[in-house]
Amino acid sequence: MTASVIIVTNPFEPVTSRSVHAVEAGMTVGALLLECGIAEENWVTGPEIRIGTDMVSADVYALRVIGAGDIVTVIRWPMGGGGGGGGGKNPMRVVLTIAVMVAAFYGGAALAPYVGSAFAEAGIGLTMEAATAIGAGAITLAGTALINTVVPAPKPSIPSMSWGGSGAIPAASPTYSLQAQGNQARLGQPIPVIYGRHLIYPDLACEPYQDYVGGEQFLYQLHVVGQGEYEIGQIRIEDTPISSFEEVQTEIVPPGGEVTLFDPDVITAAEVAGQELIAPNLVASGDDGFVGPFTANPVDTSAGALGIDVVMPRGLYYANDSGSLDARTVQWRVDTRPIDDNGDPLAEWAVLGNESRTAATNSPIRLSFRYPVSPGRYEVRLKRLDTKDTAERAGHEIRWAALRATLVGQPDFGPVTLLAVKMRATDNLTQRSSRMINVIATRKLPVWSETGGWSEPQPTRSIAWAFADACKAQYGGKLADARIDLKALATLDAVWIARGDSFDAVFDTSMTVWEALTRIARCGRAVPIQQGGIVRIIRDQPQTIPVALFGPRNIVKGSFKIKYVMPGDDTADAVTVEYFSSRSWKPDETTAKLADSAGDNPAKVNLFGCTAKDHAQREGLYIAANNRYRRRLVTFRTELEGMIPTYGDLVAITHDMPRWGQGGEVVGHQGDVLALSEPVEWTEGAAHYLALRRRDGGLAGPYRVQAVPGDPTKVRVLDPLTVVPYTGGSEERTYFSFGPGQAWAQSGRVLGIRPRGEQVEISAVAEDARVHVN
Repeated sequence: MTASVIIVTNPFEPVTSRSVHAVEAGMTVGALLLECGIAEENWVTGPEIRIGTDMVSADVYALRVIGAGDIVTVIRWPMGGGGGGGGGKNPMRVVLTIAVMVAAFYGGAALAPYVGSAFAEAGIGLTMEAATAIGAGAITLAGTALINTVVPAPKPSIPSMSWGGSGAIPAASPTYSLQAQGNQARLGQPIPVIYGRHLIYPDLACEPYQDYVGGEQFLYQLHVVGQGEYEIGQIRIEDTPISSFEEVQTEIVPPGGEVTLFDPDVITAAEVAGQELIAPNLVASGDDGFVGPFTANPVDTSAGALGIDVVMPRGLYYANDSGSLDARTVQWRVDTRPIDDNGDPLAEWAVLGNESRTAATNSPIRLSFRYPVSPGRYEVRLKRLDTKDTAERAGHEIRWAALRATLVGQPDFGPVTLLAVKMRATDNLTQRSSRMINVIATRKLPVWSETGGWSEPQPTRSIAWAFADACKAQYGGKLADARIDLKALATLDAVWIARGDSFDAVFDTSMTVWEALTRIARCGRAVPIQQGGIVRIIRDQPQTIPVALFGPRNIVKGSFKIKYVMPGDDTADAVTVEYFSSRSWKPDETTAKLADSAGDNPAKVNLFGCTAKDHAQREGLYIAANNRYRRRLVTFRTELEGMIPTYGDLVAITHDMPRWGQGGEVVGHQGDVLALSEPVEWTEGAAHYLALRRRDGGLAGPYRVQAVPGDPTKVRVLDPLTVVPYTGGSEERTYFSFGPGQAWAQSGRVLGIRPRGEQVEISAVAEDARVHVN
């Protein structure tokens, strides 16, 4: 059981700043605040807590238990004011409290129907009182949402409810957030998992670095494409293929491979940032003239080489009287010594190199030097050795631009695909464009068949094998094959391929495995369920033969209920499906409406994993038809035969209250004539049918029948019977369902099966074939 938590972070804007979360019932208010990142010492001065309309005082936070169905409102008020230092009464709090109370008084009851509809869409049933409490507490304005009974929209996992702080809020997706697109080092965030074919701005696998070769600057970047193996279709800088840039080299490194394009594990010391090396003739008295020392590599690392960058920003020259340039020379020394993890030296200073440079140019000179060292941790210092020419005509300056440490060996990046990029700085490349590298990749996954088992990984956009991978992978459910319904996945894979349905998406933010499975299945008009420890996937598709028959003889008396969801002025008459277009690799949308709909009031639905307009259009038409034609929700109780169907199965329901056919028992059988326990009514001019329940609970028929003159309790069967009706008294007799045409019973899709002691409660939605027109 769950409770609902409404967090209002800005009382000035209670609607736009609110967020709704589902939490497990049974936790205390104090535990909720701790999950929100509010320490116990801040409870008194922290947010205001209300359960329903009652305020909870801070002294009982650790004791007050949140019950099932409770509505908890958390309001963060502005701090300070009143009495100075925040210690007295807060007039702003008083004003805001009055404002919220007035708004709640007038708005809560009026908004209750809308709040109830919105929560029903999320799968949370609310009474009118609870809906009013939410409307009053958060001033929630919500319109009537779509009904999506058999394949509901995925429910997001509970996000971080912290007010802020390090690591509290997940980083934005660099794929689906246009503002966040670019190559980033997303520390602490998930390594992306790509399914199907998709564009991705790969994350940085390690810190980029740069050096100078022949006076030209090179930038080295190592990216993580994603977990697993991929077929790289195209590498681009923004929208331009990388082949258009001659100064860029790339290397694709499969899982377990090594980077050969450059050294991947290089650390650049942040402390070195262009310090000038002071010449001996300018060194202050008592100064040794050294710049540094600076630590090259951090604790618990071992460097195998050290790199130094020096820059002569004005060049090296002397402008003589004739207007030409005379040469100047600069000399410097590089020293290093090993240190331990505490930064204490392990040996005396040693000279890594004595370097010099002579030139006659006023263009900047940039040089890089690499020195192999014995593996260890080091600090480095530099010293200028020559006398500086301080004349106005001279350019004779040297600066220490960078210190790098190349670590020993290659890091273990795990089972991921890497992209190594080496770029030479030119006019074609800017600092921004160097961080806009993207790839269009297709995931390689094993494909399962009943005869051959699992294949080698191959490029695929299949919904089925993305679902299987999310179940099996270490970053997913870690399930064995025996716990996945692979036969059903193989069957549905053929259906999806024939329809052109695929799943193309990037999972680069945190979520539960079940939410990921739900998103994958939803793209194929399906939902995941767990049954007997096995993960199954159920697609909402046409079914012609009910798996069970329920009528007056096996529906518990008084348990049959029908809920009619009546449309109103705010009911959506069309569906706008948001998807990520594979043509532009940007968010797009398409509106689907039924032929006789005006489409004036569309509802928006996001179809994660859809990248094709025709796929989005099909799903939009399905949702629109579902919204119109599935508006009768049925609940009833039966005995243990209620365990025969499962979620999504088609069942036949006969009941006299809504006049869904006529039902009873077969009490006699002679030849093609059946004697029934109840007299049946005939409709003139219509063909009539009769269905029988098998001993295993399944359905036989329906069979065409005609009346036996003079006896309304008997019918003559015109089609060959495939079962022999049981009419004895040692077990239940054979049940029947009778009616004209298709009205011999109402078919329903099972939405829920719940044990109720020795009985079983079944929830279903009345089926309509028009839902499956596409």
